[in-house]
Amino acid sequence: MSQTAISDDLRQRVINRAQGKCEYCLLHQDFSIYVHEIDHIIALKHNGQTVADNLALACLSCNRHKGSDLATFDPLTQKLVRLFDPRHQSWTDHFALKGYYLIGLTPTGRATVFLLKFNQPRRLGIRQSLTAFGQYP
Repeated sequence: MSQTAISDDLRQRVINRAQGKCEYCLLHQDFSIYVHEIDHIIALKHNGQTVADNLALACLSCNRHKGSDLATFDPLTQKLVRLFDPRHQSWTDHFALKGYYLIGLTPTGRATVFLLKFNQPRRLGIRQSLTAFGQYP
């Protein structure tokens, strides 16, 4: 399947809806070295559509780790679960911030934390620095 172009208008709607924050890890675009990207929550190769309801703003790290995945195994139960869907699920239902760590509260949250590697040392350092200046989350 070929890539479907995202119009400038649709891209701006996604960015505005997310208030400039990655909808997975909550890192604001202003504090990222790389420009946040538009993620197809359900990838085009899985018949996902290029419509607002299937798009999320994602930092480079989250988007690269997620790729076209829809699910992974919950590290606690080893059961296959869907990844967090920012269009249809509430972030606070699935995640919490404990110090600088992002903690998964549910199977979906744990699986997403694991697959998107939220707590890599580099990412923890960024959150620690931003928190010290009142800029995270």
